[in-house]
Amino acid sequence: MIDVTQTPDSPGVGPAPAGRAEDHRSLGTLVSDIGQDLSTLFRQEVALAKAEAKQSATQAGTGISLFVGAAIGGLLFLVFISVATWWALGGAIGRGWSGVIVAVVWAIVAVVLALAGRAEMKKIRGLPDTVDTVKRVPPALKGQEPSTAATRTARTEHHR
Repeated sequence: MIDVTQTPDSPGVGPAPAGRAEDHRSLGTLVSDIGQDLSTLFRQEVALAKAEAKQSATQAGTGISLFVGAAIGGLLFLVFISVATWWALGGAIGRGWSGVIVAVVWAIVAVVLALAGRAEMKKIRGLPDTVDTVKRVPPALKGQEPSTAATRTARTEHHR
């Protein structure tokens, strides 16, 4: 270990190792540099998040359009199978009653799907992990860290 009270002219102290410059910046300059570095880091993270979101949105758009095409094909299938069922039942009980029977079956299917969709929509909780993480950033920058047990408990509660 080198004694920092010695000067470069003192015996036992050689020049600074190659590639390692002496840093004589003030504390204020160092704090300013840290602030600038953090600002740059946050800007880069936001840019990365935007790029990832754009890529994900593009992929989601393609997937959604394929699902829409599949849904249209499925709808047409259901229309034609319903007409065929109506026609087949119509030979036995009459066209009017067979149309009513097919319509009632589709009404029951619609109600069941609507109730299932409503139940799923009630489960939506937003972005609990993201909100939790964002809430922890200011204390982390101050050097404080919430207990991991409390964090795990909060996340578990969000997912229930």
